[in-house]
Amino acid sequence: MTDIDGEDGTVSVSEEVALAQAARTAGLAPSIHNTQPWRWRVDGSTLDLRAERSRQLAVTDPVGRMLAISCGAALHHARVALAAEGWAVTVNLVPDDNDQDLLAQLTVTGREAVTPAAMRLLQTARIRHTDRRPLTDTPIDPAVIDSLRAACSAEGTRMHVLRPDAIVELAAAATRAQAIEELDPSWRDEMAYWAGGARDGGLGLPDEVIPSTEPASTVPGRYFGRTGDLPVGSGHDTAAVYAILYGDEDTPRAWLRAGEALSAVWLDAIEHDVALVPLSAAVEIIETRLALRRMLAGVGEPFLVLRVGVADPDHPGPSHTPRLPTDQVVEIVKH
Repeated sequence: MTDIDGEDGTVSVSEEVALAQAARTAGLAPSIHNTQPWRWRVDGSTLDLRAERSRQLAVTDPVGRMLAISCGAALHHARVALAAEGWAVTVNLVPDDNDQDLLAQLTVTGREAVTPAAMRLLQTARIRHTDRRPLTDTPIDPAVIDSLRAACSAEGTRMHVLRPDAIVELAAAATRAQAIEELDPSWRDEMAYWAGGARDGGLGLPDEVIPSTEPASTVPGRYFGRTGDLPVGSGHDTAAVYAILYGDEDTPRAWLRAGEALSAVWLDAIEHDVALVPLSAAVEIIETRLALRRMLAGVGEPFLVLRVGVADPDHPGPSHTPRLPTDQVVEIVKH
């Protein structure tokens, strides 16, 4: 691919193509209920990340916290893709106070050396998927947890690993949050819209990624209002590590950073052959968010709970969830 920059400041076609490719890779990022609540706009050497409010969960996520976390994960995926192709970028989060849907702008600033680690991370992003099956009883090396914590910190978010005695309190909060949500008919309707079935349109969670029975675990996973086709097996979470992603502020900027951290931690976990599942129910209800804050000794705002452990290597995991076609999420401005 060649540069066609001119003295008149014409933007290189290669930059535009690189940004469009990064936006496509960002579509592989995790999002709550696979809502993919983002839209990308490529304009020369700039890539805008915008919230797609039509795919915000109005009942589950009225303030847009989980939407922003999802978009932050997509932002990190885009950064990973650009680094693997040797593009240096600057990132400006929430750049316009008057435009609440403009979440971030990435601007190409030049070329940089491509490292083997950057290339490997991109390949990891392409194979990442959510595996909600129970874990094995294989303990995690503490050095792996240290690596995950460092990956989180590098993205401006912190990770608090819960002690065994605190996991019971987390389980109570998650159970309470789920019970409150299930009492709301509008929540049940929203869940039915996003979970179950074939999902041919590229959104939501198909039956093959939803457990066929409730997994045996101390901390309950998300209840989707129905069972799916994913075989569960006989494992438990006795060796699982639970952690809370948290920050100093409960703001859109902090939520985006938490999403970037989620992506970074997840990719690092995969590189260590560790499975990760985000759990958001306890964050979605005010009462149980306060319980999570108490677990943090009141020194941070909880964004997400993570379950980390070793998956069963003898049984295949679920398939990847569907994705929207690129032309529905990526716009390229023509000059």
